[in-house]
Amino acid sequence: MAKRKETVDQRVMNLLKNLTGAFGPSSFEGDVRELFKKEVRGYSDKVWTCGLGSIIARKQGIANGPKIMIAGHMDEVGFMVRGITSKGYIKFNPVGGWWGHVVLGQKVIIRTRKGKEIVGIIGAKAPHVLSAEERKKVMSLEKMFIDVGSYGDYNAPEKLGIRVGDPIIPLSDFHSLGDGKILLAKAWDNRIGVATAIEVLRKLKGVRHQNIVFGVGTVQEEVGLRGAGTSAYEIAPDIGFAVDVTIAADTPGSEDSEFAEQCGNGPSISVMDGSLMPNTILRDLVIDTAEKEKIPYQLGALAKGGTDGGRIAMTRSGVPSLTLSVASRYIHSHNSIIHYDDFDNLVKLLVAVIKKLDKKAVDKIKKMI
Repeated sequence: MAKRKETVDQRVMNLLKNLTGAFGPSSFEGDVRELFKKEVRGYSDKVWTCGLGSIIARKQGIANGPKIMIAGHMDEVGFMVRGITSKGYIKFNPVGGWWGHVVLGQKVIIRTRKGKEIVGIIGAKAPHVLSAEERKKVMSLEKMFIDVGSYGDYNAPEKLGIRVGDPIIPLSDFHSLGDGKILLAKAWDNRIGVATAIEVLRKLKGVRHQNIVFGVGTVQEEVGLRGAGTSAYEIAPDIGFAVDVTIAADTPGSEDSEFAEQCGNGPSISVMDGSLMPNTILRDLVIDTAEKEKIPYQLGALAKGGTDGGRIAMTRSGVPSLTLSVASRYIHSHNSIIHYDDFDNLVKLLVAVIKKLDKKAVDKIKKMI
């Protein structure tokens, strides 16, 4: 295993803090898109947005070389206002997958159509008044509500301009824990993928490579892998990489703790997930590159859950694709954790792989020989 870096790059830490702090539930990724556009300036020769809202940055290598797509989805799981009661409490829908246990009692931010951000807390019946049967169950989101400060005849949502359809995200702060490399924030799923696409383009600045690299921030992954499909259709890549998080199995109670991914042990190379069986030649090329470059890595095999890789792979007549991930604790909750070194090594691995993907290598991958 490669020796771990003793320090972190403060510029990268600021990038990660800004990306995770940005407002961006599915279909409301505008703030993240603007950050992406700002960050890739100077590292790409063309930046544009596809019809659904995914942003694409091109880094030209050799003319007419293979097209390599690196996609990280910009959206985070969140909520949406679905109704307001006469007493001024907000009922909401989930946007993406949530479990009731991690939602109750958490703070949120609601953004109005005029851009005003309003803090609220997710409430429900107090445990003192729950029946014995209710105590045994996970409370459903349908029974929860958001309190933004209504009382008496003061209807806070009405006064504050909150309306049905307004987006909602978790209210969480960025923190470095332990030795400074354990990073706590909201939305690692999947701002770490967005950061990877940006950093790969940055690392390739001034580097000659035999392909054309497309760094992509996709939209609406959490509600159906939608932006990956439209942006891949537009790019028509020869090779596709989806970058996302995967489940860290290093916490108490994890059934796969003896063999599944753990924070700090390197990026994960997915051998399968619920949406993608990767191209095996591409998979092995990435594994061989990691070993040759002495980059630590882990292998992941999820039976459930999907990534943008599954949608990229099925675009047009098919795209050889692979998902690479960073192990994360507590995904799809208000706060999750990653290890800085896993991200750093993922960027190194992708840069090393891209340098190998010339026309000869890509033809071999596509022909499966």
